[in-house]
Parts: sequence; C-alpha cells; structure tokens
Amino acid sequence: MLSALNGRSITLIKLCIHLSCFIPLFYLYWRAYYDELGADPVEYVIHYTGIGALNIFLLSLVVSPLAKFLKQGKLIQLRRVIGLYAFTYSVFHVLNFLFFEVQFDFLLFISEIFERPYITVGMIGLFILTLLALTSFSRIKRSMGSRWQTLHNFTYIAGIAIVIHFYWSVKSELVEPVIYIVILVLLLVLRKDRFKRWFK
Repeated sequence: MLSALNGRSITLIKLCIHLSCFIPLFYLYWRAYYDELGADPVEYVIHYTGIGALNIFLLSLVVSPLAKFLKQGKLIQLRRVIGLYAFTYSVFHVLNFLFFEVQFDFLLFISEIFERPYITVGMIGLFILTLLALTSFSRIKRSMGSRWQTLHNFTYIAGIAIVIHFYWSVKSELVEPVIYIVILVLLLVLRKDRFKRWFK
C-alpha cells in the first residue's frame, strides 16, 4: 500500500506539471519564431495548442479517479493547476486562430464562430473553461458556496464540447478523434455514481 503523500511531494509533482506544460509551449513558439515548423507553421501551431489543451484537459479528469484508486486524497490538489494549463492552451489555440487565420479581423472571427459548428462548440468549451478558471481560486470558491460545485460540474459539458470540436474539425483521419471520444466516455463512466446522484 502506498504511503500517504505529503505537502512536499505534492509541490514536487506540481513543479513537474509546470515544467511539462510550460516548456513545450515555450519551445513551440521558439521554433515558430525561427521558422522551424515546416511548410504550414500556422496549422502546426493551431493543432499543437488545440491537441495540447485536449490532452491536458483529459489529464485533469484522471486526477479524481486516480486519487480514489490509490487512496491518495492529496492528489486532488493537482486538479486546479492542470485545469488552468488546459485553459491556457485553449486560449493560445483560439488566439493563434484569431491572429494568424483571420488576421485580427474580429467581424470575420465572430462570423466564423456562428457559421462553423465545430468552432461554435469549441467556443462553448472555452467559455466554460474560462468560467472554471476564473472561479478556481480559494477565495472565490468560498464566496460562491454550493454554487461553486454546481458551476464546476459543467466541466463534463466542456469535455463533450471539446471532443466534438476536435471530431468535427478533422476532415479525413477520424481514428485519433474517436480514440479521444472513447477516453472521455471511459472517464465519464468512472463517474457514473456521481451522475446517478444528480438525477435522484
């Protein structure tokens, strides 16, 4: 049986998370600056930040069942930092599209949101992640009381929106988005008891 994690262990894990999430993002733009991203750097950057956001988001959903399985309650403290990185990558994903694809044309950007369903659901996911990020701080959590948990239950809706966004955005190869859909479904199934309590 694993020994209980202490505060120092959690701090070290958080440091690893920071390094694992920040360094790849920094290196991405370093390579972009020196034109090392191939024939279509814009597409590369947009895809990299988007798939990064999805991977990190799914990792945030792994924390709770992993903590329960390992009987390590302190692992729950990792959800916030992982979730904030998922939000960060999502913001960069959208900013890359705004800056490089539509070149600061905000009217075109807004029209794209309403005219392209895959962008619409993606923005719904980002909107939810934004609310979750803004309310993730302890002081706000305390002030919101039970409403905080109600809001943060929308995490699962955000997950559904994000994988649908990825699935609809892929034009040919569907194996990868289907794998992500299966992973999300499995992570939601692990929470079936929680969902049952909601509908009682």
